[in-house]
Amino acid sequence: MPSEHSRPDGVAELCCLGGHVAFYGGVYDAVRGAALGGDVNLFTVIGILLTLAAALSYLNFRFLRLPPTIGLMLQSLLLSLALIGLYAAGVPLVAPVRVFLDSINFNEVLMHGMLSFLLFAGALEINLDDLLSVKLEVGLFATLGVAGSLVIVGLLLHVILDALGLPLPLMACLLFGALISPTDPVAVLSMLEHMRAPKDLENQIAGEALFNDGFGVVAFVVLLHVAGGRAAGTGEAMVLLAREAGGGLAFGLLLGWAGYLILKSVDDYPVEILITLAMVAGGYALAWELEISGPLAMVMAGLFIGNRGRRIAMSDKTRQNLDRFWELIDVFLNAVLFVLIGLEVLAISDTLTGSHLLAGAVAVPVVLVARLVSIGVPQTALRTFRKYPPRALAILTWAGLRGGIPVALALSLPHGHARDVLLSVTYVVVAFSILVQGTTVRPLIALAERKASDL
Repeated sequence: MPSEHSRPDGVAELCCLGGHVAFYGGVYDAVRGAALGGDVNLFTVIGILLTLAAALSYLNFRFLRLPPTIGLMLQSLLLSLALIGLYAAGVPLVAPVRVFLDSINFNEVLMHGMLSFLLFAGALEINLDDLLSVKLEVGLFATLGVAGSLVIVGLLLHVILDALGLPLPLMACLLFGALISPTDPVAVLSMLEHMRAPKDLENQIAGEALFNDGFGVVAFVVLLHVAGGRAAGTGEAMVLLAREAGGGLAFGLLLGWAGYLILKSVDDYPVEILITLAMVAGGYALAWELEISGPLAMVMAGLFIGNRGRRIAMSDKTRQNLDRFWELIDVFLNAVLFVLIGLEVLAISDTLTGSHLLAGAVAVPVVLVARLVSIGVPQTALRTFRKYPPRALAILTWAGLRGGIPVALALSLPHGHARDVLLSVTYVVVAFSILVQGTTVRPLIALAERKASDL
């Protein structure tokens, strides 16, 4: 693999300039065609997003030096705000760009496309022994923690929105609690590469993010069924929850075992990489058809292949190539995803009224307090026989990032007043989480370590 300095600076800058020219030219042609009623084809969409992601990645590497996902989202968000500012000044650029963004169904792209590959790639890197060492924490945080946060956020938001003159039904607020309570595995796993947390805390944060997201999505689906009258009582809701979560875990384990047996019978890395791709794409699609949790299935399959499969079913050559392939997939999809999150403010700008933004600003501390309580209670109970690093609860609370999944779930809500409010609030919480929490977790850990050394 060529090093990042193998190309002369002048050539790199020329390539970057060419990328900018190609991007703006491509955007103009695409959005002009869309604005005139023409369809934006898939290749054009992919080409524009990839070029933008590459250009912003280059600028972040050369100048900002932020963690990649944070740098990409910050730049794309600033680009979106600049376009909105130009529109307010009389330069009509926002409308055609919004038409282009409307051609991308963010919910479908993430929840039924990118998420399966990102979760599998993330789970591949998790050491099962490390995960089992914190299994109590991960199990409690991912289940009771999510449930507790869901209720706290839902109840507090219900009261706060009523006080702000934006009353919503309690069920709508609980839906927001379900989509915002889980930490986002994509954002969290990307952040862990840069935060340098103590090993036990890192294992807790990574394991919790992988599993609580799956349980959070299941809770969101169950509440949607209840709100829509498709689950009449608590019993039906619990059956639905058990089927979605339990079925996803069992199916993922079965999928991982089947993939392991096939990989064990082959020693040709291109074929083995193709098998893992089929596991993810085909397995996620089948989980969707079976109405069980695809995210949980991908986590279980990734853990199985990344541990037992890597140790027993692969040669050294296959292991190296498989790791490089999935690392590239992870980097590529993360770049596109966080660019899309930043651009999404253009697509939802009509809902971002002053009162909605105020509600979002108030929701930020609500979500943080809910997380502090929901993981603080089980951690306090575990302290009787567990030892944690100094300021562990503060770090776990602040490191609980939210990412694209809450935005995608909010976009899936039925159109109406409730969706507009919750979508705005969700975006504000996600933006704060990534741009503020994501950039300050590492200093918080360093501060905790300094205070511990002074004791």
